[in-house]
Amino acid sequence: MAFPIAVAGPTTSLGGTVNTLAANGFIPEIWSGKLVEKFYATTVLAAISNTNYEGEIKNKGDKVRIRTKPTITIRNYAADGILAIDRPVGSVIDLLIDKGKYFNLALDDVMDIQSDINNMSLWSEDAAEQMKIVVDTDVLLGLLGTPAAANRGATAGAISANINLGVTATPVPVVAGSPTAGQVTILDLILRMGQVLDEQNIPETGRWVIIPAWAATRIKQSELRQAYLSGDATSMLRNGRLGMIDRFTLYSSNLLPKGPVTGPPALAAGEFVFYAGHAHGLTFASQINKVETLRSEQTFSNLLRGLQVYGYKVIDGTALVQAIVTAP
Repeated sequence: MAFPIAVAGPTTSLGGTVNTLAANGFIPEIWSGKLVEKFYATTVLAAISNTNYEGEIKNKGDKVRIRTKPTITIRNYAADGILAIDRPVGSVIDLLIDKGKYFNLALDDVMDIQSDINNMSLWSEDAAEQMKIVVDTDVLLGLLGTPAAANRGATAGAISANINLGVTATPVPVVAGSPTAGQVTILDLILRMGQVLDEQNIPETGRWVIIPAWAATRIKQSELRQAYLSGDATSMLRNGRLGMIDRFTLYSSNLLPKGPVTGPPALAAGEFVFYAGHAHGLTFASQINKVETLRSEQTFSNLLRGLQVYGYKVIDGTALVQAIVTAP
């Protein structure tokens, strides 16, 4: 805001003449060399996926054919009986590199010379963060509906088939504590997701769960706010770290899908998704991740452009869990 100038008049300005120094450019504007700090959404893709097949597609091709182990049949043996012969055949999963994101920016020579900050450096830093956010959002949305049928829905559980993880239009209401009829606590829901993975024989080490920010608050409002219950020397209310619950490393993300999402699969307004699993279930491969500068052919400017070509695939839906919830 410019400094106020008195208007013309017998008592408000000297000699009744308005001061026009600022308007005529004699009082310059000074632009700060410091920019307002920019904060970015937390990305989780690197923590929840594996890149086991990235090296095979890094240089050539647009597809990796992943062979899975066959399941061997064990039969009863009887003396003098004829042995049945099986020829095990495993399935094949295709990992396609079929997605791409880019940016293409121009910095005019005049603007570059007259600017007092390094625009190219600032732009490239922001573009790298925005690229991670866009890719994370794409993958998290793409996971919707991909866990095995026994790992989602109102009758989840490969063995028990009675674990309610919610479905669209009938989500699970999640509260911090003292649930009423039909509600569950956030801790109970996480335990349910852990049981689903247990019934699929998924390894206990390396498990993760992703929840939205409001659910992280529910955890901090729960009994785990007490240090002796969370197993940490300092309570999560003191250090702000969610840590681990029931063998899960907890991540909070604002990039999780939120309804309404048109499907299938779909989410109704007000519905959220929790994901849990093991890195074995999701594979990610980035074939091209390039940023370059070059001269423009049509203008006096430098171009800054970047490209990321990638693909992802759920290679084992039994290692992923999905819950559809609301925040009453």
